[in-house]
Amino acid sequence: MSDPTSTPDQAHEVGAADVDRVVAALPDWLPAQRWFGGKDRPVTGTRTVDWTVVLPGEPLLVHLVVEVQQGDRTEAYQLLLGRRSDGLPDVPAAAAIPAGDGPVWYEASGDADLTGVLLDHIAAGERVGDLRFDPEPGVELTTGLRAHPISSEQSNTSLVYGGQYILKLFRKLTPGVNKDLVLHRALRQVGSAHVAEPLGAISGRIGDDEVSYGMLQRFLPDAADGWVMATTSVRDFMADDSGLPPGDLGGDFAGEAYRLGRAVADVHADLARALGTEPAADDDLERTVAAMEARLDRVAADVDDLAPYVDGIREAFHRLHGIELTLPLQPVHGDLHLGQVLRTVHGWLLLDFEGEPASSLAERSALRSPLRDVAGMLRSFDYAAQQLLVGQPADEEQTARAAAWARHNRTAFCDGYAKAAGRDPRDDADLLRGLELDKAVYEVSYEHANRPDWSSVPLGSIARILREGE
Repeated sequence: MSDPTSTPDQAHEVGAADVDRVVAALPDWLPAQRWFGGKDRPVTGTRTVDWTVVLPGEPLLVHLVVEVQQGDRTEAYQLLLGRRSDGLPDVPAAAAIPAGDGPVWYEASGDADLTGVLLDHIAAGERVGDLRFDPEPGVELTTGLRAHPISSEQSNTSLVYGGQYILKLFRKLTPGVNKDLVLHRALRQVGSAHVAEPLGAISGRIGDDEVSYGMLQRFLPDAADGWVMATTSVRDFMADDSGLPPGDLGGDFAGEAYRLGRAVADVHADLARALGTEPAADDDLERTVAAMEARLDRVAADVDDLAPYVDGIREAFHRLHGIELTLPLQPVHGDLHLGQVLRTVHGWLLLDFEGEPASSLAERSALRSPLRDVAGMLRSFDYAAQQLLVGQPADEEQTARAAAWARHNRTAFCDGYAKAAGRDPRDDADLLRGLELDKAVYEVSYEHANRPDWSSVPLGSIARILREGE
């Protein structure tokens, strides 16, 4: 690989051999990074795909695309590489990449001395090699702001600039314009009140394919995280010893769950208006059920704890054969949960429209039933309710209280959705139940690979859903 931005005077600064040394050190380094999505198996090889010097000099900033091999799986990832001759800057020690003697190489998303150039380039509409930095039409941006990363994010990395903007860097790369960017642009065009305004993007090409590297949005510093709000309500409820139901306590979340249901229904209507819908074909449901059963088979082969539930889940999926898909198919969020929503003074906002990180590009881009997003949020209420029980000894009373909180807020969410949509998602009970079970199977796989202690949450939910369906 070569650096398309280097001039003859800069050529001594970094070369392909330098970058390849860094890439050779990544197999042992990548699994420790929070955003790396392949923690379920060892990295068997890495290969440089493309690299560009974004900021020459000392310190140096390189944009890197690397191909990661894990057995029969190959995926592309984006890294920001910093290089300094004076040692590691004020970034986590885990950012350091052991690339041999000489200057220190490190993952530079936490280095504010380097990341400011990304915003400045977007504001100016710069072209750096094959990288394109573009503001959205009509957008003017403040430059010269320093950035800090948000530490809670998992599959991507987001940088906040001066409390005004947030730049999400897509770590795992897929061909085409990222779905998150596509849907945000579409929602902006129809004036959706439930998304943060997209302001710019970083993009480029890998071979013949267009690829999205980052999306800049308006940052809302006073917004409250939906997961934090919900789990605070759960803690208050679980700590109360009065025996009152969740609706009778001061920390009741049901009003917000109701408003969130309305917001999700509004976004579905906005997406349908912006991008259209398609009536479900006769074989759409059969393909959906086949995909759900294939996922069940894959996960059951890897996770022994799922075995007691496989027959019940399969039976629930079989019930879907022959039912009528009365809702049209449309673009949906695809991975909706309480961590993907923010509460502002004006209402709820939805974030991160990429879809499930472990799903294929085709799966994430396909038109789906909006009930998939409803099922995802219902699963999230279960997660919020049970998070205090993870790793704790079994306690029937606390388990029952957690279930009561989840049931109360799941009901409120569906009530709000039904009010805004004009149709109650619970009217399609078998399909909603099947989609919720499918999501829980996905969660079992994710937790088994990343957080084994949390596997009890989706497994417990599967047991409950199967009992309720008997």
